[in-house]
Amino acid sequence: MTKRMGYQDWRCLSLWLHYFVLLWSTIDGQTRYSITEELKQGSVVGNLAKDLGLTLSEMFDRKLRVASEAGEQYFTVIAGKGELVVNDRIDREALCGQSASCILPLQVVIEDPLQLFRVEVEIQDVNDNAPKFPSNNIILEIAESTVTGVRFPLESAIDPDVGSNSVKSYTLSKDECFSIVIKEVAGGRKVPELMLSKVLDREKRAVHKLFVTALDGGNPVRSGTSQVTVRVLDINDNVPAFEKPSYKISVAENAAEGALITQTKATDMDDGQNGEIEYSFGAHTSDDVLSLFSIDQMSGTIFLKGKLDFETTVNYELDVSAKDKGNPRMEGHCTVHVEVLDVNDNPPEIILTSHPKPVREDSPNGSVVALISVRDLDSGDNGKVTLHLPLKCKFVLKPSFSHNYALVTSGVLDRENVSEYNIEITATDSGSPPLSSKKIIPVSISDVNDNPPVFTQPSYDVYLKENGVPGSILFSVSAFDLDFGENAKLSYSILDSKVQDVSVSSYVYINSDNGSIYSMHSFDYEKLKVFQIQVQAKDQGSPPLSSNATVHVFILDQNDNAPAVIYPSSAALGSLSHQRMPRSAKAGHLVTKVTAVDADSGHNAWISYRLAEATDASLFTVNLYTGEVRTKRAASEQDDSSQRLLIEIKDDGEPVQSATVTVSILLEDGLHEPMLDLRQKVAEPSKKTGRITLYLILSLASVSVLSLVTFLILAVKCIRNSRSSGSCCMRRSDCDDYKNPNRNLQIQLNTDGPIKYVEVLGGDMLSQSQSFRSCMSPMSEYSDFTLIKPSSTTDFKEVISVLDASLPDSTWTFESQQVSRK
Repeated sequence: MTKRMGYQDWRCLSLWLHYFVLLWSTIDGQTRYSITEELKQGSVVGNLAKDLGLTLSEMFDRKLRVASEAGEQYFTVIAGKGELVVNDRIDREALCGQSASCILPLQVVIEDPLQLFRVEVEIQDVNDNAPKFPSNNIILEIAESTVTGVRFPLESAIDPDVGSNSVKSYTLSKDECFSIVIKEVAGGRKVPELMLSKVLDREKRAVHKLFVTALDGGNPVRSGTSQVTVRVLDINDNVPAFEKPSYKISVAENAAEGALITQTKATDMDDGQNGEIEYSFGAHTSDDVLSLFSIDQMSGTIFLKGKLDFETTVNYELDVSAKDKGNPRMEGHCTVHVEVLDVNDNPPEIILTSHPKPVREDSPNGSVVALISVRDLDSGDNGKVTLHLPLKCKFVLKPSFSHNYALVTSGVLDRENVSEYNIEITATDSGSPPLSSKKIIPVSISDVNDNPPVFTQPSYDVYLKENGVPGSILFSVSAFDLDFGENAKLSYSILDSKVQDVSVSSYVYINSDNGSIYSMHSFDYEKLKVFQIQVQAKDQGSPPLSSNATVHVFILDQNDNAPAVIYPSSAALGSLSHQRMPRSAKAGHLVTKVTAVDADSGHNAWISYRLAEATDASLFTVNLYTGEVRTKRAASEQDDSSQRLLIEIKDDGEPVQSATVTVSILLEDGLHEPMLDLRQKVAEPSKKTGRITLYLILSLASVSVLSLVTFLILAVKCIRNSRSSGSCCMRRSDCDDYKNPNRNLQIQLNTDGPIKYVEVLGGDMLSQSQSFRSCMSPMSEYSDFTLIKPSSTTDFKEVISVLDASLPDSTWTFESQQVSRK
């Protein structure tokens, strides 16, 4: 049974290969070799490298390999010679059975780049098998009354060889009653028949022993012999005869079990039991046929009792025997040819010839991704297969040769959008109804460095207190890269630039791995208020890509400067100032004015004055905001002529910084007389009085004109800047405060960093504090300067004149801040 199953399997494979070869036979460019079977291992088939147009180095570098579609690796390639040699014993009968043509298709796959060749090796038959009968002893029972000329079919000898090497003739040992006749049936098969040449006489000879020899057409000739034993029977001298010697039936392979195949019918001219017929399959019917078909013993009807499979066996030949019940029993024979019709019961199969490799995202259209082939075990339209890809797929299938395709790119790939494609290929045959199958081919997209790093924001503002600890972290910038792997690994660096003519790298440094920026030393707000850092993020791709971001560092003021007394000057007299006042001074008389400044800004620079100690605290008072020293009452003769005042000056910072100044006041008599004379002679015109009056008028007019011109300039600059990219803002709570001349004024132009600005600080000594800030565009080329003057009309005018003459026409932003103080 095992031997017969193997034979059927190889027969199916040979048929499939035969149809496959017929489909491929029209394809140009195929290489074909022809060899005989049973060659020794290592026998040369042909020079494959030469026939494919490849050099030996190309075969090695491109990794040539040979795959057999039959499953067994019968051939291999000698890399050093490029020759295709036999790798294993080839038995043509095992591969192709009785097929007239035996072709082994080979797939030659060459990688880097992928390329597929088809090589066909035709296996020629050699006469290595002798004919063999299924049985070594055939027993026939023939009635003596059998007329001459009656033929009795014998078993055909089986020779696995084909063509001229198969069975060609039969011979029979010498016997005067019998001869052998060769009958050729469908398919060219020769069936020996034993013909009665002379009437039998049981009384003379009851048993005839004959020898049938089958001869093939090979060189040398091979043969096989079987013994035929003829037993001569008496009386029943009519053989049952079928209506037709053969029946041809077509059955679909999906026919249900129990389906009617056909009905055979035989007749016997004898009467009684000699004419009663029983039907059965021939004695040597194979188990495969018996498992699929059954016959009704009385009616001769043949039924299907198993499952047919067109892909396994296409045709069946059933030997039907009709025996009567006579003594001896006579039998007749007929052949039923059952053709199995194909039904579309096999879905197409998609075979991945080469596994896909990662595809670069910048690969051009038409780049080969993978090689695939498709097959369908059905035949005709049922075996015609069409492949489909999803809509809007970035890949297409390019046919190469019979049922082989190349999967190639057809669109722009972007790994950042899609890093892997699962390409679903659908194969559909042309059967009715059509069958289909699907296969998913994963294709990964390899990264190309096509995305520069991107910072979380284009610029950063960092606020840093002065006097910080060197090495402390200032800020951390962060960037990301849409690429992958080395192309997404970022390193941070600071681009070289100048801050106060010094490289920015001397101020800060950056951690190249995480983007953290650290200070190199402590910062002083009074020396540096703002600067910028250009940070670059660069990936490690090839070539590397980079992007920049700007970090604006603003230094915040700390109260680290004590107020400094600038009037009365103490450079020569130490901390003691000598003032004189007439003893005739009335209450509210201005004795002197203490003026101090603070190098800090904002609240840290707000200054207040307090009388800490005095010889007579009831005589003098100090204005909290202006530092003016005035009399609280009129001086008397009882007051000491020498008065000593200790004035404390404090800022508004945290912690509070302070300074002191000692003022010595000398009360003198007689100093009041010129003043009294002046008051008494007010009505008397004089040249000196008129000159003083003129000076006062000019001073007042100058202050008014200067104030008007100043605000006109500021308004014009704001309007000009509002039309460009700059900004201008002025905030005031009370415009009348500008008329108060009692102010300390601090004007500062800063150009440390990319933001240029002028800071004008004014402190109302009586009620409010006010500051103005002007921001200039980063294009300004001017250096920092600070003008600090006591409050006076003349100095204020000079400061404004210096600013107006020094600064370019650029973007200005004035900011006024007022803080009420009680």
